[in-house]
Amino acid sequence: MKMEHIAMYVNDLERAKDFFVYYFHATAGERYHNQKTGFQSYFLSFQGECRLEIMNKPEMANIEKPFVRTGYAHIAFSVGTKEAVNALTEQLRRDGYRIISNPRTTGDGYYESCLIDFEDNQIEITI
Repeated sequence: MKMEHIAMYVNDLERAKDFFVYYFHATAGERYHNQKTGFQSYFLSFQGECRLEIMNKPEMANIEKPFVRTGYAHIAFSVGTKEAVNALTEQLRRDGYRIISNPRTTGDGYYESCLIDFEDNQIEITI
């Protein structure tokens, strides 16, 4: 069994697509739009097999996203090397994103950093 895709609702579908394409080299599929319900989505493909579906619907609730909560905590992207983790972290910092943990080796042996995207979602960058 394999994980096929992960889905997340976003407020700004086009900005979210552009964010993942620019920083994480996603390839975006065609935008899907259900005219009847207003639902819209993109499937984003990354190196490997797992995809991310970003979605938007008119009646979404936009609630606060505290760091420590039940449910999905973050998504993680492997960029291959410590140098790539460092470089992408610094690029995101320069571009105004909030880095909540600088590149470091964690207690369980991962080299990673974490940031908050423009919609308060936590993203991990790792080797």
